[in-house]
Amino acid sequence: MLKTEEELLKKLSVADLERANMYAKDLGGGLQIVRSFPQGVTIFGSARLPQDNKYCVMAYKLGGLLAKNGHTVVTGGGPGIMEAASRGAYEIGGRTIGLNITLKHEQFPNPYLTDCLTFEYFFARKVSLAMAAKVFVFFPGGFGTMDELSEILCLMQEDKMPKMPVFLVGKAYWKTFDKIIKKMLEMGVIAKNDTGIFKITDDITEVVKAANKIGHPKISENFYDGFRQANEV
Repeated sequence: MLKTEEELLKKLSVADLERANMYAKDLGGGLQIVRSFPQGVTIFGSARLPQDNKYCVMAYKLGGLLAKNGHTVVTGGGPGIMEAASRGAYEIGGRTIGLNITLKHEQFPNPYLTDCLTFEYFFARKVSLAMAAKVFVFFPGGFGTMDELSEILCLMQEDKMPKMPVFLVGKAYWKTFDKIIKKMLEMGVIAKNDTGIFKITDDITEVVKAANKIGHPKISENFYDGFRQANEV
């Protein structure tokens, strides 16, 4: 039996209500900054890689190419891959958005951000990173990167978010992941068309071409708005 909102609120403790308000504040702040620029290219990857790592060098080049083509570069705002991509765009005058998060180690805003917001909660940050994007790019990373990748793939698989280009950059790194995907397909736990949600590549120009093909949507035309309306029951 469905209960009224008032009845449900009565069952929540003071701590529950405070927590819900904190969630809403974090998510609201993220959505506010997302609505301040056209959807761009969200780049994920490890915070632990040094700037001379080959993948950081690729991320730096990609950031520059995207900015030259007028695309906003969105990252988690920290060091490593995120810093490299941000710096590549920043150095030629591009817009670089950093959606940072408070962690005990290794996560601090890099100095190459034109806009920055720090989150308390991972889920609010992930929602904002997704809604900021028209193209997703995943460089090598650890648990955090894998968490973000698996959630994006799952949401696209289940039609819970618009299907957008997803690139996994670094064939040598992602080949093991590809083997796991093929094993999933062999066991029947995913469908054949699920394997087409992402593309593994070493060619960063593919990312730029995909972004150029989509073009430059207006700030007021976030893809999620039309998607939500089309999928409302």
